[in-house]
Amino acid sequence: MKKDFLKYQAQTTDTPLAIEVSHAKGSYLYDTKNKKYLDFIAGVSANTLGHSNPIITNAIKKQVDKYLHVMVYGEFIQKQPVALAKLLIDNLPTNLNQLYFVNSGTEATEGALKLAKKVTKRSEIIAAKNGYHGNTQGAMSVCGVEEQNRAFRPLLPNIKFIEFNNLNNLVQITSKTACVILETIQGGAGFIVPKENYLKKVSDRCKEVGALLILDEIQSGIGRTGKLFEFMNHNMSPDILITGKGLGGGLPIGAFIASTAMMSKLKENPKLGHITTFGGNSLITTSALATLTEVLKSNLMLKVLEKEKLFRKLLVHSEIKEIRGKGLMLALIFETPEIVNQIILKSLKKGLLLFWLLFEKKALRITPPLTISDNEIKEGCTILLKILDTTN
Repeated sequence: MKKDFLKYQAQTTDTPLAIEVSHAKGSYLYDTKNKKYLDFIAGVSANTLGHSNPIITNAIKKQVDKYLHVMVYGEFIQKQPVALAKLLIDNLPTNLNQLYFVNSGTEATEGALKLAKKVTKRSEIIAAKNGYHGNTQGAMSVCGVEEQNRAFRPLLPNIKFIEFNNLNNLVQITSKTACVILETIQGGAGFIVPKENYLKKVSDRCKEVGALLILDEIQSGIGRTGKLFEFMNHNMSPDILITGKGLGGGLPIGAFIASTAMMSKLKENPKLGHITTFGGNSLITTSALATLTEVLKSNLMLKVLEKEKLFRKLLVHSEIKEIRGKGLMLALIFETPEIVNQIILKSLKKGLLLFWLLFEKKALRITPPLTISDNEIKEGCTILLKILDTTN
């Protein structure tokens, strides 16, 4: 199977981890030789409730027997997407009261950028250096890492970049600006959290000049930092919210959320201002509805910060220079990228799944399922610390 995998599936690196997956359950993956791996990645923050969670799988099985795809988004009324949209809106600030489902986070970014231009009738977009919002060409245009973008230029014009957490840069947001797009916590840059009331001050500046603020919560949302969305910890609300990843519970989904007044702009001049074939698909939204319902009604979000404390308490080692991030979105910072590479590959052999971050090569990702137990955290940290003792 590995031979066919390398032959027929396009690769984006020369060194895929190449685990031959047999099945997965809870916080563990199993390969075809029945070796068990403790999962500290969660599908890159996507498997909110772990693997093969019966709350999700039973809901999916019921929906499979009814129907899968019936019609392009927005034409037919379907129980699952309507219920999911309502549940999300009921748990958001009042200015975020209508949403559009798409198939991924990067598509949600595309829709949000289009909406901002349509609403403001402006074209300038401001994004953050070292930001990441997806890998389609529009999303890449607001990706603040030239190494990532260089080979694919020209991208969208009229994009300007500011430094995340730099309050002096806010003067660059002017009456020419359609929108500012930021990750609430910068992901690929190394899980950089906002400081000095940064998000509130960006929001205030946007309001002052009539620009819109788009917050990307694709990775930080759905309880990963202890709130449904991280912006809820910052005494402000974005004009447009982007979500994805963990919302689907393991299936692909994205959404951008704004006011009804803004969203109505997509219905005219032109009609069909944003369209998607599979956005709001019944099976995907069934999985997402089961996931979101469990996150909201359980104590998972309350326990997230306790689990963060446990990680920080256990992961004390001279090789670890810093632990960034929040909740179950943590990045261990090391002296060199080479150390990170060693740790990830050695951990794989010991049955622990860890992964890199996109741009900060000295960072090691820890983003397990929200359902991970304290004992599983201790198990994984024990493996990691033993490996660090042998790292040189």
